[in-house]
Amino acid sequence: MSTEQKKPHAKELLILSQIKAHLEANPRFFEDHPDLLEVIELPHDSGPAISLIERQVSVLRERNLEMRQRLNAMLDSAKINDKLFEKTKRLILTLLEARDLETIVNATSNSLSTDFQVQFHSMILFGDNPSAEIKPHVRMVNIEQANDHIGTLLRTNRAICGVLGSDELTFLFGNQAEKVGSVAAVPLAQGSVFGVLAIGHADPNYYRSSMGTLFLSYIAEVLNRIIPRLLP
Repeated sequence: MSTEQKKPHAKELLILSQIKAHLEANPRFFEDHPDLLEVIELPHDSGPAISLIERQVSVLRERNLEMRQRLNAMLDSAKINDKLFEKTKRLILTLLEARDLETIVNATSNSLSTDFQVQFHSMILFGDNPSAEIKPHVRMVNIEQANDHIGTLLRTNRAICGVLGSDELTFLFGNQAEKVGSVAAVPLAQGSVFGVLAIGHADPNYYRSSMGTLFLSYIAEVLNRIIPRLLP
């Protein structure tokens, strides 16, 4: 068959456009003529032509599968958020009952390690007794020293996620800095900045700039209200 024979004539094009317009204006046309659905055929990637009904069923199945996948993803996300909420609530209740700095520090460190199972974490508080280690992962430094190393982080006054420089990592995580690929950190402040809470992961892409930091911000908000009165 030649190329010219394959091309519809102007009259045929007019008829096709009229049919298309009629079907668009009458979407229930096939309800009145169900016999046509059984004879209409559409080309298919798999080979033989299939009826319109079969094609519609195939499309609906694909959409159903896609919707199920989206629903499953939403359910998985909801389960993760529920677990994060429970862990955060448990820690916050413990912090609210604490009466001294050591209890607060222990509760926060234990929760991050055990409940949240973060790979690396640190809490740095600013005070007049620099280099004093309250417990592993927690130490007290001079605020001028902190500004020299993590001044940009402290000035953001909000939680951040991403990859930090080697100097910042060393200041936050000490001898574990080389193992840390990405970080989520939040300044601790009540009026003025008095510390920073940071968590880390070996994977550079684990804590991304777009990642939510809601639970970390909640914990920081509680620490902001109970630590300043207990600092020496």
